[in-house]
Amino acid sequence: MSSEVEESTGSGAVEDMGPVDYLVIEFPGNRMTGEGLPLLVDLVDRGIIRILDLVFVRKETDGSVRSVELRDFGDEVDLSVFDGASSGLLDQEDIDDAGVALEPGSSAGIIVYENTWAAPLARALRRGGGQLVAAGRIPVQALLASLDAMGDPPAEG
Repeated sequence: MSSEVEESTGSGAVEDMGPVDYLVIEFPGNRMTGEGLPLLVDLVDRGIIRILDLVFVRKETDGSVRSVELRDFGDEVDLSVFDGASSGLLDQEDIDDAGVALEPGSSAGIIVYENTWAAPLARALRRGGGQLVAAGRIPVQALLASLDAMGDPPAEG
């Protein structure tokens, strides 16, 4: 995907970008309420992130995964604000990879986004010769499990 980022954003533009992440958000039983969508739009409107690609998929009960058009969701959720949010970064292989994490009978949104809030820091680090060599995310469940394992923190005194 990295070479495709360069192509889709234009020559030299990659050096100006913030870190790019992806999320796969599952909706078990194909139940999407749209409750989080206004918050996603707000992040874009405030310039915190820039959506590079957004694809909705459905994993059928037989295990097959297919892209779902926004209009296929019907009137349940207004997704029209995301029309055209496709850079072509996500291909069928990416969709199939994401489908592995999904339960049959579920839908998901796959979103690739730039952390535009971090772009000035990333540019400065690159100019100073720095480069990102590792990144990661700690799942909330793992963090909570670690905190539970530690027990109650000692009282300040």
